[in-house]
Amino acid sequence: MWSDLFDVGISYGEKAVRTVAVYLIVLVLLRFAGKRDLAQLNTFDLVVMLLLSNVVQNAVIGPDNSVSGAAVGAAVLMAVNAVVVRVAQSSDRLGRVLEGTSVELARDGNWLTKPVRRYGLRTADLDVAVRRQGGDDIAEASTVSLEPGGALLVTLKDGDQAADKNDIDELTRKIEALQRQIAELPGR
Repeated sequence: MWSDLFDVGISYGEKAVRTVAVYLIVLVLLRFAGKRDLAQLNTFDLVVMLLLSNVVQNAVIGPDNSVSGAAVGAAVLMAVNAVVVRVAQSSDRLGRVLEGTSVELARDGNWLTKPVRRYGLRTADLDVAVRRQGGDDIAEASTVSLEPGGALLVTLKDGDQAADKNDIDELTRKIEALQRQIAELPGR
């Protein structure tokens, strides 16, 4: 029993190479699969992500079920990811290659059908994103973009934006000024 916990079925070097190779393959696949998979996980996308992790598991660990082998694989995976993230942050060009650029999905209250179709998005799902970010519908949006990390960024038209603290402070000042004017009226 104890030997199964620590007896690695393959060498640590092979495990490291397998982990790095699978990491890079999955990174490329997710990059080309598009931002949609990261932004709007529906049931089908979730199933694919779960199965993807199961499919690549054996490629990473090989014929090894040991705890020490899993620890080495996990450590290599985390280290490679940390390096890739830092390199992508330090180089704008590599960052764009790995993560992509933002894509405009709507402009001036209208969906842009070409990019919406290209990324396999449904306007019904995008309408929900607009409502989550304070708009009633797409007509209130100045722009909607799909960001490199998969987030949807909605910029509402000026008159359709929700009130913020500055708006409330300004209204409070106006109310206080009116109260002072009323208090100063003759006969009060």
